[in-house]
Amino acid sequence: MLDRALGEPERRGPRIGSAATTNANRNMTTDRASARAPARVTVPELRRMKTRGERIAVITAYDATFARMLDEGGADVLLVGDSLGMVVQGLDTTLPVTVDEMIYHCRAVARGTKRALIVGDMPFMSYQVSIEEALRNAGRFLAEGGAHAVKLEGGEPMAATIARVVSVGIPVMAHVGLTPQSVHAMGGFKVQGRGEDDAERVLRDARAVADAGAFAVVLEGIPTELAQRITAAIDVPTIGIGAGVHCDGQVLVSYDLLGLTPDLKPKFVKRYAELFADGRAATERYVEEVRSGAFPAPEHSFGAAPAKKSDAPEKPAYGPSDA
Repeated sequence: MLDRALGEPERRGPRIGSAATTNANRNMTTDRASARAPARVTVPELRRMKTRGERIAVITAYDATFARMLDEGGADVLLVGDSLGMVVQGLDTTLPVTVDEMIYHCRAVARGTKRALIVGDMPFMSYQVSIEEALRNAGRFLAEGGAHAVKLEGGEPMAATIARVVSVGIPVMAHVGLTPQSVHAMGGFKVQGRGEDDAERVLRDARAVADAGAFAVVLEGIPTELAQRITAAIDVPTIGIGAGVHCDGQVLVSYDLLGLTPDLKPKFVKRYAELFADGRAATERYVEEVRSGAFPAPEHSFGAAPAKKSDAPEKPAYGPSDA
């Protein structure tokens, strides 16, 4: 049909209910969903971030609510750390934490996360006994815990284990320098790599785990200059904690970052909030209002159900009635 005004063919859209209309509606729905859902951070993207010189922000998380908060705050990686043994369970070290406990917390974090890459921390003796046991436990983190990768501690001695785990498609984040699971062998939480020989050992460890296929390496508790050397020497991202500014990214324990550990203030931690103090003050106000009767107020309370109207017809307000 010609357009009457222009003498040109009339432009019409597809008929309602046609296949073209259905496909168009599906595409619009998909586009809207894509616009709402942020792109998931992946292992290859972290490598590209190093190449582009973009810093990587890593934070620990242990439950769905914190995971959602940190994810929406822009964290690139959420590490479900065995540090939960100390900050959640109240232990002195991370050593008693079990695989089952870690998987439980991984599942919770996975439920609260939409964008960040989730890395599950393999606890003490879950990967050191044998490569077969390391494979079995690493697989559980992905299959049962919803993690996208695992992290394990150790340098050259762990290279073969890392290579085998990576070979079956499980991404591995390595961890060298101060390794908390070796706290007793190190004589406490002490800075590593300060002497020339010790620095060379940490450098060899980092190279070994990178060569074995680790997609990133955590550098903990080492001098800034050594971290800079390692970052330049390996192709995969370095994630520092107490390792200075020259790493490709940084990681902090969320409880430290948010000020939830009042009795523990490591030198390398910067507090971005004081939630322990704020939470204690809020609790004090709540307790005071409960005891004084100020809470709950009427706006926090429910009334009885309104009375039901009678089924009998209402009498007219004026004029004659049937009564």
